[in-house]
Amino acid sequence: MGSADIVPGVSGGTIALITGIYAHLVEAISKIRFGFLKPLFKGDFKGFSTQLLDQIDFKFFIPLVLGIGVAFLTLAKVVTYCMDSYPAWTYSFFLGLIIASAVILFRKLDKINLKNIVFALIGAILTFIFVSLNPIAANHSLPVIFISGMIAICAMILPGVSGSFLLLLLGQYEYMLNALHQLHFSEIIVFVVGALIGILGFSKILNYLLKNHEEVTMAFLIGVMIGSLKVPGGEILNSTGLSFSALLPCIIIAIVGFAIIILLETKFDYIE
Repeated sequence: MGSADIVPGVSGGTIALITGIYAHLVEAISKIRFGFLKPLFKGDFKGFSTQLLDQIDFKFFIPLVLGIGVAFLTLAKVVTYCMDSYPAWTYSFFLGLIIASAVILFRKLDKINLKNIVFALIGAILTFIFVSLNPIAANHSLPVIFISGMIAICAMILPGVSGSFLLLLLGQYEYMLNALHQLHFSEIIVFVVGALIGILGFSKILNYLLKNHEEVTMAFLIGVMIGSLKVPGGEILNSTGLSFSALLPCIIIAIVGFAIIILLETKFDYIE
């Protein structure tokens, strides 16, 4: 998820879906409430620890956050190298991943009806329009950074929607990367606080939709992933120039990526 979230156009939520932790992730985040801090202010450390353990799934979050952190520090460099040196091949692999995740979601639908088709089309059209937008010119004041953190983190847990691409559209992607590299703590802290508030609120909405309107939510997410294919597809076409000799390895790599994910999903289903 960490490696995917660094690449504009690729979603960490898609990786969560592929690896089978998506529903658990959304539910675990939605259960977190800041009420567990009240006993701490009263000096009730036992009550604080009890509520903290009840609300936060540490067995899930600790390895997940560690994995994302390690990815940012290590695998992100590999992904960046691949993006710079082999953009068409890298985006082809991502294309295969996204198509496979859309197929996986499609297989989870109980039925195909007009409502599901309409929501899938809405998701595809909105996402296609979104990824076709040009970056806006924005300042880098702390309120803007705070709002950018709130918006970007919501996209990061949606399959097919890239939080880093959204930061790019908001004009904050390069600025925040520089802030991380140069350790500008005021910007980093404001961004993280915005992200925490955004993800806690949005995860509750998403968890409610998945539990009460699962079919249409899944159909909408399928559309979102289909619409997001414009990003890797466009990068592949731009890099290859529609040359068959250049496109052929891209097609093979996309098929390999697709096959790996379908095989992994079959394995997960078998284990469950």
